[in-house]
Amino acid sequence: MALAAVVALIAGVLAGTSSASQAAGSLPCDLYASGGTPCVAAHSTTRALYSSYNGSLYQVRRASDSATKNIGVLSAGGYANAATQDSFCTGTACVITVIYDQSGRGNNLTQAPPGGFSGPASGGYDNLANATAAPTLVAGHKAYGVFIAPGTGYRNNHTSGIATGDAAEGMYAVFDGTHVNGGCCFDYGNAETDSHDDGNGTMEAIYFGTSKSWGYGSGNGPWIMADLENGLFSGVNQHLNSGDPTINHRYTTAVVKGGANKWAIRGGNSQSGGLSTFYSGVRPSVSGYNPMKKQGAIILGIGGDNSVSGQGTFYEGVMTSGYPSDATENSVQANIASVGYGNGSGTSGALAPGSRTSLRATTSCCTTDYVTHDDVDTDVVLSPVTSSSSATVKADATWIVRAGLANSACVSFESANKSGQYLRHYNYKLQLAAIDGTSTFSQDATFCPQPGHNGQGYSFQSANYPEKYLRHYDYDVYIAANGGSNSWDSATSWSDDTSWIAAQSWS
Repeated sequence: MALAAVVALIAGVLAGTSSASQAAGSLPCDLYASGGTPCVAAHSTTRALYSSYNGSLYQVRRASDSATKNIGVLSAGGYANAATQDSFCTGTACVITVIYDQSGRGNNLTQAPPGGFSGPASGGYDNLANATAAPTLVAGHKAYGVFIAPGTGYRNNHTSGIATGDAAEGMYAVFDGTHVNGGCCFDYGNAETDSHDDGNGTMEAIYFGTSKSWGYGSGNGPWIMADLENGLFSGVNQHLNSGDPTINHRYTTAVVKGGANKWAIRGGNSQSGGLSTFYSGVRPSVSGYNPMKKQGAIILGIGGDNSVSGQGTFYEGVMTSGYPSDATENSVQANIASVGYGNGSGTSGALAPGSRTSLRATTSCCTTDYVTHDDVDTDVVLSPVTSSSSATVKADATWIVRAGLANSACVSFESANKSGQYLRHYNYKLQLAAIDGTSTFSQDATFCPQPGHNGQGYSFQSANYPEKYLRHYDYDVYIAANGGSNSWDSATSWSDDTSWIAAQSWS
């Protein structure tokens, strides 16, 4: 937690006031309005972006009964009421269905429809984000970000007040600088209203990731770039801008703004310090980008044509009318740094990275059975282990806890006796497999601990299938939903079968 946030929190307590609200007139959209470039879209799952905002930040839907719940703020201008989500989602999975626009223009973000590319959900829509996969702290308050796994995306093709044509606009976002990939495209910003590639200059969005397919910066990335359609631009040239550095702070502020034959990229550490300018100048030296032909849709986590292979985590962001001054953006960054974004991971104790554990079933039939990998094949099964078991069997039931390969707030399990091989799902069944460095593997091998569904131990939510949890069924191990078409999705004993004790390791 940032020192400034600690001091403010203590001061509030001593004064007998609540720490839930932020200073009037000092929040990002207040600051943009004071600078003459008001917000026309404001999205956050962690806090209010106006000092007067007292509405809902986002909506979640739970898997058990498809009920929905709006998650608001603790008080006007305050922080997310994460306890409401935790209570509503207890014992089941939740996804984020709506990210509300705080500007009053109704520019809400919802499940992205198919476009030039189709998503993996029903009807070609994109997946919705796991509501609990990106825990964080802001000003000491628990909150959740929007965890975008490949295939996940949000969009609004019918907006109000978003820049079109060559009109000026600004935008910023706070991202997780460690949750990235080279897929196309993890974006936030202005895109086509038909979800298709409509040619050069038809979008203007912040891109964050490691793609080198178009433009790139110095080092290995990730880089903040502008997705202007048919090109990720790091500067005026089509490819390298060595002035656009690798930037991977745990919480990273990314800024893109554009006007008539001018645009800029800026960035910084969301936890401290100011913004640096990585490019500021004329439009790219490629045909089609001057003048721009922006259409005014809003996207999060995807490209303008619904390309869905990017990944990242979003905490807050806005879009403005007009080209914000550097001074205004510097004030916004000061506010972001003051609220004390911090790691909200609950992985400690038995699940602390580097520790060893054995995962014991809690169902009455199987309280001496553990998640075990077979020596003869790659299968992962539920098998009895006792003090008289062989050393090999004990080792097969022992896992080294690692920070989640796809999300450091979650966990991955490496075999204790087969180094470099991890517990991962494939066609919903668990197996042991050697890490291969792909995004798919990282997602399949990442599980987010939640309180045990039956009140014991933990339940482990799949990072890329948020409605599914680690479950034993007929002595095999799967990721399973609470009811579904597969036999292992049976609702019978689901809460027990998905609850695990992180026990002392056998080896």
